[in-house]
Amino acid sequence: MASIQSVLFAVVLLASLTLFGMRVRRLISGLKLGKQDGRFDRPWARVARVLRVAFGQSKLLREPFAGLLHFFIFWGFVILLAAIAESIVEGLVPGASFAFLGVLYAPLLMLEDGIAVVVTVVVVVSLIRRIAFPPARLAVAGHSKQDALVILSLILAVMVTMLCQNGARAAHDPQAVQNSGHVVSAMLAPLFGSGTTALAWFWTFFWAHMLIVLGFLNYLPFSKHLHVLSSIPNVYFGSLEPRGAIRPINLADETLTKYGATDIGDLTWKQLLDGYTCTECGRCTSVCPANATGKMLNPKKIVTDVRARVFERMAQAPGGKDEPAHLLLDGFITEQELWACTTCMACMQECPVTIEHLDTIMDLRKGLVLNESRFPDELKVTFSNLERNFTPWGFSHASRADWANGLDIPIMAEKKHAEYLFWVGCAGSYDARYQSVTKAFARLLKLAGVDFAILGTEEKCNGDPARRMGNEYLAQQLMGENIATLNGYGVTKILVTCPHCLQSLSKEYRQFGGNFEVLHHSVFLDQLVREGRLRLHPAAKRRLTFHDPCYLGRYNDTYDEPRRLIDGATGSAPMEMERSRSRSFCCGAGGGRMWMEEREGRRINLDRTDQALALNPDVIGTGCPFCMTMLTDGIKERGAAERVAVKDIAELLVEALQE
Repeated sequence: MASIQSVLFAVVLLASLTLFGMRVRRLISGLKLGKQDGRFDRPWARVARVLRVAFGQSKLLREPFAGLLHFFIFWGFVILLAAIAESIVEGLVPGASFAFLGVLYAPLLMLEDGIAVVVTVVVVVSLIRRIAFPPARLAVAGHSKQDALVILSLILAVMVTMLCQNGARAAHDPQAVQNSGHVVSAMLAPLFGSGTTALAWFWTFFWAHMLIVLGFLNYLPFSKHLHVLSSIPNVYFGSLEPRGAIRPINLADETLTKYGATDIGDLTWKQLLDGYTCTECGRCTSVCPANATGKMLNPKKIVTDVRARVFERMAQAPGGKDEPAHLLLDGFITEQELWACTTCMACMQECPVTIEHLDTIMDLRKGLVLNESRFPDELKVTFSNLERNFTPWGFSHASRADWANGLDIPIMAEKKHAEYLFWVGCAGSYDARYQSVTKAFARLLKLAGVDFAILGTEEKCNGDPARRMGNEYLAQQLMGENIATLNGYGVTKILVTCPHCLQSLSKEYRQFGGNFEVLHHSVFLDQLVREGRLRLHPAAKRRLTFHDPCYLGRYNDTYDEPRRLIDGATGSAPMEMERSRSRSFCCGAGGGRMWMEEREGRRINLDRTDQALALNPDVIGTGCPFCMTMLTDGIKERGAAERVAVKDIAELLVEALQE
């Protein structure tokens, strides 16, 4: 009887693994539809991230309750793989076990029993939560509630059958169990009788357990829980490039016939793996400012659309041709969705499996602009201004340094060398409101005795707006000209007041030979204060809250320095909005949205303004020209301009100077 069961189990196991292998092979063939992408460098850095994100569940634990539930389920499965492996060995060789582990065997069994109980409880709680109290991010159209319930039910069945299998074993052979660690399972022994009855129950639960495990294994590749197989590889192959830096196009490559992307063949295999890995948890969509304000963009849908398109192509007959209506762009993802993105990167910040939503969105934007010249009408003027005036606005390039007239600001062409170059930026040069920030920062630099200079009319737009709007050609042209100017003066250290300049100059210029140390003014001013080169005398206390700019916070991990400066300038720490620091809500101007009309849904800047006004502040502080513009407009729109001011960090410090 035992030999028959062993043979039968071997056949079932082989068939199951063969089917699973065929499905995995097919999934891998789907990845081959994408372009090559070098993601095999720096293996130890990749392993470290896997340990932190995948095994440490660091992203999931940003939502403590849901994160802990998933943490226990994940680690339960990791630990119980030993129990499943032992059951497989026992099915092939009756009576075989891992007893060769010696003194470690009993503690292992005890751990397995305890973990099985914990996972059972956690799964029951998760089922109740999913059915009775689903999170808002899951209670949306298109979310597969049924699939989640099937998976949780299968996990519960795996745990219960394993405990019952071990309980029946204890009933059949009480003496053997006395020396084992199956303490919890042994408590179930009275339920299964004794002798042959208990043995029959043992084999019943053994087969139930293994069939559920093998069935679960083969169900995964067909469900949204494919991420159980792909999440660890996806985390491992995540980008190690500077955070948020856009991948460049080699415009000198004469073999290129297309720029950007219109279909999955234009994306990389890693972007297709992102599609496989999406858990459909909705965390990305729940923090998306565009989606929150009623726009079509749904970051989760972008990723699952990539997966759907891959599966469609895989099902296509060999040699079959695609109709335009079935391409990823237009067939699955509309340009309206793409242009709604503010590139705030909140989606990527929250994704528990490190999906890179922005790479796909930006590649599709490039495809729209560079291949088809499809972009919002207002961007025609913006692109024209960048080409002719080297700024997104319609100001004359000759007036770029007019803000400095009469202020005795050194110009690099005259000074020839300075320790720091103050990169003023387009907003700092032309925007009447932000010129006051530029002047305040310059004043602080002079008071601290900093050796600095500006480029004046030799400075051009850093290229960020063009690049985020998909015009890679124009962006690289501007970046190349600026790099030539900076390298010509031997510049190594740059100061900026704009986080978008910070991102571009520090992370993306290096792609084209511009290697500079770039500091945001909040970081540099914090250094000057701590060194005693600037002395502050806190002004009258005011109710102040700080808005974290996306490109300063999520892109460049700068949160503490602005708050220390505000504390020093006002005598108290800023009040925190509900969404602050890495969870900050976008002002709505990033990704080129500063120059596009917001015709769909609510205005993002008004939602952010309302979040700030809920604290009843006297001042809303920030450290970004885009944010200042959007919040100032929001304050005016809400009729609060008489009682609430929007100020930059540099302005707050000037008010608190002790000269």
